[in-house]
Amino acid sequence: MHNLPPAINLEDVRLTLESVAGPVNILNGVTLAIPAGQSVALLGPSGSGKSSLLMVAAGLETATAGRVAVAGTDITRMGEDGLARFRRGRVGIVFQSFHLIPTMTALENVAVPLELNGARDAFDRAREELSTVGLAARLDHYPGQLSGGEQQRVALARAIAPRPAVLFADEPTGNLDGATGKEIADLLFALHERAQTTLFLVTHEESLAQRCARIVRLKDGRIVADGPAGGA
Repeated sequence: MHNLPPAINLEDVRLTLESVAGPVNILNGVTLAIPAGQSVALLGPSGSGKSSLLMVAAGLETATAGRVAVAGTDITRMGEDGLARFRRGRVGIVFQSFHLIPTMTALENVAVPLELNGARDAFDRAREELSTVGLAARLDHYPGQLSGGEQQRVALARAIAPRPAVLFADEPTGNLDGATGKEIADLLFALHERAQTTLFLVTHEESLAQRCARIVRLKDGRIVADGPAGGA
């Protein structure tokens, strides 16, 4: 077990983006190793680089410098197609704004990544996942017919259905009211436990971060603290 590579391994990662005013340094030499199965919260104020770090770790943004390895694979120099193939089945992502396909039902939204993965029982598994998140009665509803909390449940089911090695969650409760947000948080941690996946959670909420095993604090694109949290 101890010989397993980290689920996420970032070495001196830097991200510089061009702007009208010139280059802007978003990430300034981030080094971070997350063991398989661990739940980690990335905490920091707005503009600290949290979402950018998640995007780089998930292979959605290419680092300007440094090395990025996820689930034992070095993705630093992969092109768009290679990254898309790599993410398929190995990486699940839940966004603040759900990112569901509006013209597809809840069932179809969850089945899509399974079908792309070649699963013959994609719709059966999608049905099962939606049942797990409490949406067995909403399979044929479109995103526009669902509440925010229900849409995020669909997004969670979609992300976890392929049993990814790493589950990324970017402010997953950010667009929800307090009570609904707590339900989604409970569900997120329950799914993480059940699937034994690595959880990388971006949040600005201290109480949510404390439910993880570890908290990494980011400020101005740099890690300023890294240590154990309260745990779920």
